[in-house]
Amino acid sequence: MLLDPIAASFSAGIGYLVGSLSFGYWVAKANGVDIFSVGSKSAGATNVKRSVGNVAGNAVFVLDFFKGILATGWPLIAYSKLEYSESYGLIGLFAAVIGHSFSVFTRFRGGKGVAAMLGGVVALMPYAALIGIIVWLIVFYTTRYVSVASILMSVSLPVSNRLLDSSVSLFWMSIALALVVIVRHKSNISRLLKGEENRFEKKIG
Repeated sequence: MLLDPIAASFSAGIGYLVGSLSFGYWVAKANGVDIFSVGSKSAGATNVKRSVGNVAGNAVFVLDFFKGILATGWPLIAYSKLEYSESYGLIGLFAAVIGHSFSVFTRFRGGKGVAAMLGGVVALMPYAALIGIIVWLIVFYTTRYVSVASILMSVSLPVSNRLLDSSVSLFWMSIALALVVIVRHKSNISRLLKGEENRFEKKIG
């Protein structure tokens, strides 16, 4: 497979910049909170919800979700006439997750990449995404651990893509995304093994 280097570069660059939009940091800051100094010190929706409030956390999730869709969707449209157009969307998605996790706007700090990943996954592999959401809901409402639910959701993606006989590109990218999510949750995994991970309790506000 030979990709157009210009299209691939634009997909990666714009995907990274879109992913770097640190809505968690900005929303928390607007509420007088330095999100990198509280809770899990992550700029993701879960930490914002815990540290700032329900409304703020939900807003961050929606914004992060849609930046994943944007980073993934625009290459699919812009390069729809090119061969392997799906691959440019995959590049945009992966770059967005990296940007979300290591934002250029916040000194390469960020969130865990789950919401941004989910947005892109919905755009590219909706059936696998649906299965992943079901897995997340079951695990979360059973355990109340957001981290466990997020990790298992990401792991479900390559399994679902294999069972659904998706393209090779989707399968391998879902593996790459799962690995990123697992690595980004390494501190959560450490706390889980020590029995110190906090279960989620909503903060009203």
